[in-house]
Amino acid sequence: MTRKKKGKSKKGISNLTNTILSILKKDRNQSFNYKQIAAKLGVNDASSRNQIIKTLAKLAAQQEIIQVERGKFKAVINTEYHTGILDLSAKGSGYIICDAFDDDVFIASNNINKALNGDEVEFYVYKRRKRGKLEGEITHIIKRDKSDYVGVIQLHSNYAFVIADSTKMYKDIFVPINKTFKAEDGDKVLVKLEDWPENADSPYGKVIQVLGKPGDHNTEIHSILAEYGLPHEFPHEVEAFANTLDTSITEEEISKRRDMRKDLTFTIDPKDAKDFDDALSFEILDNGLYEIGIHIADVSHYLQEDTVLDDEAYERATSIYLVDRVVPMLPEVLSNKACSLRPHEEKYTFSAVFQMNDKCEIKNEWFGRTVTYSDARYAYEEAQAVIESKTNEIPKEVSLTGKAYKTDQKLADAILKMDELAKIMRGKRMSSGAISFDKVEVKFHLNEEKNPVGVFFKTSKDANKLIEEFMLLANRKVSEFIGKKDPKKTFIYRVHDEPDDSKLANLQGIVSKFGYKLNFKDRKTTSASLNNLLKEVNGKKEQNLVDTLTIRSMSKAEYTTHNIGHYGLAFDYYSHFTSPIRRYPDVMAHRLLQHYLDGGKSVSEEAYEDKCNHSSAMENLATKAERDSIKYMQIKFMQDHKDEQFVGVISGVTDWGIYVEIISNKCEGMVSVRDMTDDHYAFDQDVYALVGRNTKMMYQLGDEVVVKVKNTDLVKKHLDFNLIGKKETE
Repeated sequence: MTRKKKGKSKKGISNLTNTILSILKKDRNQSFNYKQIAAKLGVNDASSRNQIIKTLAKLAAQQEIIQVERGKFKAVINTEYHTGILDLSAKGSGYIICDAFDDDVFIASNNINKALNGDEVEFYVYKRRKRGKLEGEITHIIKRDKSDYVGVIQLHSNYAFVIADSTKMYKDIFVPINKTFKAEDGDKVLVKLEDWPENADSPYGKVIQVLGKPGDHNTEIHSILAEYGLPHEFPHEVEAFANTLDTSITEEEISKRRDMRKDLTFTIDPKDAKDFDDALSFEILDNGLYEIGIHIADVSHYLQEDTVLDDEAYERATSIYLVDRVVPMLPEVLSNKACSLRPHEEKYTFSAVFQMNDKCEIKNEWFGRTVTYSDARYAYEEAQAVIESKTNEIPKEVSLTGKAYKTDQKLADAILKMDELAKIMRGKRMSSGAISFDKVEVKFHLNEEKNPVGVFFKTSKDANKLIEEFMLLANRKVSEFIGKKDPKKTFIYRVHDEPDDSKLANLQGIVSKFGYKLNFKDRKTTSASLNNLLKEVNGKKEQNLVDTLTIRSMSKAEYTTHNIGHYGLAFDYYSHFTSPIRRYPDVMAHRLLQHYLDGGKSVSEEAYEDKCNHSSAMENLATKAERDSIKYMQIKFMQDHKDEQFVGVISGVTDWGIYVEIISNKCEGMVSVRDMTDDHYAFDQDVYALVGRNTKMMYQLGDEVVVKVKNTDLVKKHLDFNLIGKKETE
């Protein structure tokens, strides 16, 4: 509770009605008289006491509180309490997301009552609406979302404060001097919250790790991971356990598997890939069908349940792909060696093998453990060269060896035939209502010191789509194989719900500013309309913005044992099966598939739903860390370009300024309305624009403008621009 200072009574105690309700509802089983309330507010003058007495009488008359005995008041017991998740703004106020209400419930900063962003809280809603919106107060913190925060420490003689990096942490964290972990003044640290005493303005914490000096590259990357509670190295006992595993290929184990070492097999991966968790095999059968094997590293052969290695992999649940490094789910002895389907090596694999005709109709399918031998490794660019030239020649510009060479003709023929089949499968998906997200990925050229010296965009070509289609086929068919079993078997699905109508309406409102129209008549029309939008914006200045907004309008894909299908892919059944080196749900899918192939009974749905929830949560944290690392690298890149002018697109408009995304490198920064000094600008929500009061100059979503870097803050991951003006039309 925020204490009111003495001496404010003559002007009236601000927000007194809500403050009294807050006191009574926080201790709802206790009764209070006006003196006790005055003491809690820290006031003792006659004017304040009179205000309190009058407000108590008014609230009692409105039946918002009850007088239990003369002069003693209590909260009305029939107040309905709800639970929800708090989403804080940088200003300290927030909204609670709660299933009981269609709209989020606004919580003013003085009604937050020590809750923090992401906390699960109990709250009640005022009977009256404020400014047309629901408003409430938090009465109890059910569960803290997190206890560890990254920030910069400020040392004083016998105490310290940590100023959190996160803009959503509205209080500095008090640290007793004996709990500073030998941090030096100004160090970036990880601090753990321990307590928040009743009368303390700040929470108390202790430093648990010194991360380094702010601005240092490794410090900032480790800070990103620490902020989300993600690891950056393996515990010693996990590494030691992994190094003792027998990774040899034995005749005894081969005898238990389908031997596919003689089948023509190859991998296609990024040129800088270190782990190859999938391979394809290709054979033309005597009956004219194509037998195509999708071979996945058999991680579960090595990763046994109830071991320290498996516990660590489960906790991590995913590899994390930061701009300058990968934080793997599994130690290197597995991820880069034993489980990596490297060329000219025999490997244990888990395979989905399909026999199909020229129309991609599947005539036969087989799932099980195999042993394979990869005949060749291709980079995407090499496979793309084969597809484009329709020859077996690999030019030196794309060759992994740096020299031109001819690949085996049989392998080139396999790539070309599988490219044809992949295009047919993709066409079928699109006509079924799948949505084609080919979002441009921002990548950086890094020098030896890990500094960005250039930006480039990664786009998906035919070779990428070839691999994607066959991985989708395996994921879909494994899921279907288990999902259609009778009686029902527990399995891990990757589901994607239909988009929310209000989000689609919001997308429509924004893209209409660029002249695009959408049609949401039914599911199929919606998909076709979204695909058309994504096609229309391809190559346009607003492409990245529209792609991003369209993705945000979609529901989030997640793991669950309850199958509802995958909207974005237009599949009734879908699971993750093809990347067990980097995703724990795939490991679980492998284990369950083998369990059911062996005739095992259905496993506990409840236990696996918990594992699904954990996997979805960890995937979400990894995605946030990955985004933060891109943002960090973009700001680092812009530090060296402070004297240049850039053309950008207005990607967001708010009452505090405009967000601008630079077209040439996709870096996004903000122009503060305070820095737009040529006029007084106000936000017009109807047209998504800042409009000048005198000149009527309008800066609207999608406008092209010229900006210059004003400030780069690597610690806060903030990029500020100065606005030069609108781009002149040619």
